[in-house]
Amino acid sequence: MPEMPEVQGLVDFLGERLSGLAVERLELASFSVLKTFDPPPQALEGAPVDGVHRHGKFIDIDCDGTHLVIHLARAGWIRWSDELPRTVLRPGKSPIALRVRLVDGSGFDVTEAGTKKSLAAYLVRDVQEVAGIARLGPDPLSDALDRDAFGALLADRKTQIKGVLRDQSLIAGVGNAYSDEVLHAARLSPFALASSLTEDEVDTLHAALRSTLVEAIAAASGKPAAQLKDAKRSGMRVHGRTGETCPVCGDVVREVSFADRSLQYCATCQTGGKPLADRRTSKFLK
Repeated sequence: MPEMPEVQGLVDFLGERLSGLAVERLELASFSVLKTFDPPPQALEGAPVDGVHRHGKFIDIDCDGTHLVIHLARAGWIRWSDELPRTVLRPGKSPIALRVRLVDGSGFDVTEAGTKKSLAAYLVRDVQEVAGIARLGPDPLSDALDRDAFGALLADRKTQIKGVLRDQSLIAGVGNAYSDEVLHAARLSPFALASSLTEDEVDTLHAALRSTLVEAIAAASGKPAAQLKDAKRSGMRVHGRTGETCPVCGDVVREVSFADRSLQYCATCQTGGKPLADRRTSKFLK
């Protein structure tokens, strides 16, 4: 799933290429992907692109006051073309969900792999009309989530810290992958209760949150959209590396599997050497 660093990379990539251009038209290959009906897709025709922005994991393309907002969900992506084909999109015939065609012939497709379709697009006059944006918590790199604000957010939450980091209403933009990376950098168990962290642990976690994301954004910066996924994978220390060697201590990277996802961690670095039981309600193995 694209998270904050990759989405920022896509925003920067699109911002450079859309600057000074206008939209020729928005083409839908999946009518269910567009979650709004007013304004209609025709509202983008001829509209200049004024900017591309990020809100959490949402991409916001401002077209003369009408915003095309895209959430890539688990398996969505952006595929750019300097010269788009003139063929008409056929629903269900390809992974393409929608196409944005620009007046110079270039443009991009929004694609979604797999059979579980959760990609979403919105056309709105105000991005706060998108419910997912309206309920976002602060950006983890913003002044609104400084050390004191972060500590206050954790103080009374008797929930696992992994879930807190992934909760978009609390912190915008961090998902399953980067929460694993942040917790590894902070040397904290993903199952530790947020309210149980010491002041020193909160200090360390806040610093790890910021440094991990800053490094990932820097790694994504300037890369074409087609290279961002590989850049993300290559930068991971524990996430997606089950059975490999922890680059910090040399222990094996372990995994806990859930119904629809998994997390990876290093027992030596994060749990005092104790493996976590592979169940949703796990405690430490005795």
